[in-house]
Amino acid sequence: MKYFVLIGLFLGACLLPAHADPGSVRLKEIARIEGVRDNPLTGYGLVIGLAGTGDTSKNHLTVQSVANTLSHFGVNISPDDLNSRNVAAVLVTATLPAFAESGQKLDVSVSSLGDARSLSGGVLLLTPLNGPDGKMYALAQGALSVGGYDIRSFGSVEQKNHPTVGRVPDGASVEREAPLGLNTDSRTLDVVLYQPDFTTAERVAESLRRNAGVSAVAEHAGKVKVTFSSPPADMVRAISSIENVPVIPDAIARVVVNERTGTVVSGGDVRLGSVTISQGDLRVSVQTDYLVSQPEGLINPSRNISTAVVPQSTIRVQDPEARMVNMPNGATVADLVSALRAIHLSTRDVITILQSIKAAGALHGDLVIQ
Repeated sequence: MKYFVLIGLFLGACLLPAHADPGSVRLKEIARIEGVRDNPLTGYGLVIGLAGTGDTSKNHLTVQSVANTLSHFGVNISPDDLNSRNVAAVLVTATLPAFAESGQKLDVSVSSLGDARSLSGGVLLLTPLNGPDGKMYALAQGALSVGGYDIRSFGSVEQKNHPTVGRVPDGASVEREAPLGLNTDSRTLDVVLYQPDFTTAERVAESLRRNAGVSAVAEHAGKVKVTFSSPPADMVRAISSIENVPVIPDAIARVVVNERTGTVVSGGDVRLGSVTISQGDLRVSVQTDYLVSQPEGLINPSRNISTAVVPQSTIRVQDPEARMVNMPNGATVADLVSALRAIHLSTRDVITILQSIKAAGALHGDLVIQ
């Protein structure tokens, strides 16, 4: 049994790719083939079956749409005769993935256009979904799933999340194949990077030449042109070999700060120059008490003798010793945050200090404030 285990480990090691570099990733994780993309779909529709939470009669768009829908079923009625809050006008959106075929199911999002209070319990009527080119690519229909509610009674309101937005899982059916800008008869392909970078683009071109046996040239920071010696007989296999080429992307020195949530994210091993940080906290508190002075034995107050209000103020000043942190040259942002946490600084103070370090020129990287 021991020999079988050793043989299995040996075979497993032999099957590992030779490029098993800790920092390498597959090309498909940082780039895509130009022409292979998702397409947005939109459509206008009606949600019916609402329990009095739909659009009011003030929304002429909804009333006219209901009258037009009924006319398709042979029911001719004037929009002025419609007075129901069981219908809501909605905008339906979906995403058509690349290589989508007829019959494939898509999830759709439904959003209210009028003054409906809630779409809970509604059903989306058959809605055509069009692409940017104006062509119809899918049909949507089905019961809505709304992750919220809006309950009102005698002026009291109880609401959870956003009840005017819902989803229909697998609610759309693809009727037309997705448009594809990929020319399978061509000798060239363009690889587009998700994050444009000159160094990464050059590394991609070099790795393609070495591992895929194709001619590759980085046209600019976001695109690499791949040229085959002849049009591939199997384009799918050719693209698969290109997507699995190992690449070591260049790390970007960047610190992203979200002031609303107090989040600090550092990427690319951001380094700091020699910097000294001194943080103090001066607090001044002023408290005033109003005392009443009542002369003793005063029974009949005269013009010269009366009750007086005497203010008494207490001032307290707290000036603790400033806390100091010294960071050596080459320290990372992670080291800085750990040091600041050790002296019990809040996240807001950490963000302020990072901004001051950037202004002082000691932060070797980009500081992005969101």
